[in-house]
Amino acid sequence: MPRYALLIEYHGAPFSGWQKQPDRPSVQGAIEDALAKVEPHEHAIAAAGRTDAGVHATGQVAHCDMDREWDPFRLSEALNYHLKPNPVAIVGCARVADDFHARFGALERQYLFRVIARRPPLTFEAGQYWCVKRQLDLDAMQEAANRLVGHHDFTTFRSTICQAKSPMKTLDELRIEAFPRAFGTEYHFHVRARSFLHNQVRSFVGTLERVGAGSWTPDDVSKALAAKDRAACGPVSPPHGLYLAHVRYPTDPFAQG
Repeated sequence: MPRYALLIEYHGAPFSGWQKQPDRPSVQGAIEDALAKVEPHEHAIAAAGRTDAGVHATGQVAHCDMDREWDPFRLSEALNYHLKPNPVAIVGCARVADDFHARFGALERQYLFRVIARRPPLTFEAGQYWCVKRQLDLDAMQEAANRLVGHHDFTTFRSTICQAKSPMKTLDELRIEAFPRAFGTEYHFHVRARSFLHNQVRSFVGTLERVGAGSWTPDDVSKALAAKDRAACGPVSPPHGLYLAHVRYPTDPFAQG
């Protein structure tokens, strides 16, 4: 059975998350339904990351096994036709080796969290950013973010329902950028690691926003990390500012040439 890698983007608002669930809309379910219309039988796909309800993706990767050989472009076109009107698009498709695995073969996941600081509510971009009322101190947030980079016990920044065997993770990057906007400032939180705990990125951003707003200090973040206690975490940011942006593999399955 030939295996294909799919590069996927989606708007997470209508879905209960990536993972297929009984009687709830999911991104996985939408793609598997589209696959069943292309080749009429039950399909099961595996993805690099199981994003939560409301979380978006611009670079999710999944793999599927097909009954016959497909031209990758034709397969992506067929899937996009049958995915309508779901806000899901196959933006890349590649024939891969039989042992390629979208989840277990990934070397790194990169997330982007987008925040806009402005007084008026968002209109056209509602549901794509976390909108906060006050400007944030970029330097203070970056100083606090630097305290989180490295290999740590991230119990404080881990959901109580996280199923990971260990809270020990290595955070490779937590970098924040700021961009002026017509009515405020846009902040991008770039977060990079091999793997993440449940709600880890949203816990980081919610806590760092408190630093940027002046309610916490970078030392408070260090103390929260050292506490190894979920109760020490700051507020968890909402899901709609979070994007799974990129997944890195030993060889890029979507590279041209």
